[in-house]
Amino acid sequence: MAGEEMNEDYPVEIHESLSALESSLGAVDDMLKTMMSVSRNELLQKLDPLEQAKVDLVSAYTLNSMFWVYLATQGVNPKEHPVKQELERIRVYMNRVKEITDKKKAAKLDRGAASRFVKNALWEPKRKNTPNVANKGKSKH
Repeated sequence: MAGEEMNEDYPVEIHESLSALESSLGAVDDMLKTMMSVSRNELLQKLDPLEQAKVDLVSAYTLNSMFWVYLATQGVNPKEHPVKQELERIRVYMNRVKEITDKKKAAKLDRGAASRFVKNALWEPKRKNTPNVANKGKSKH
């Protein structure tokens, strides 16, 4: 749109926003073409179950988000439409998948190392035979 004439059907102030929207829609179109070039079964066979769930959730969320935008462009308030509950439901499942992923990434506890660390960090009383190092250099009054 940079070299094109400005369309006088809309205010000049929103030209930059419309250009960004056009660019984003182009990126979405390219991504969809890439996804559609491979069959869904082929794609899912290459992924583990957790990754499959992520693909399904992102796809569902994207479709519902696009429907939300469509409703808004048609003058329908999407906040009062069932699509809002569907987006929330998908978001809950996305959070569950994120929790599972985070648990997998979390460090595993090495019980032996933890036991040695705690044992060495614990205070041990001094023996009666050893001189008291803390009192060296202090004079008695």
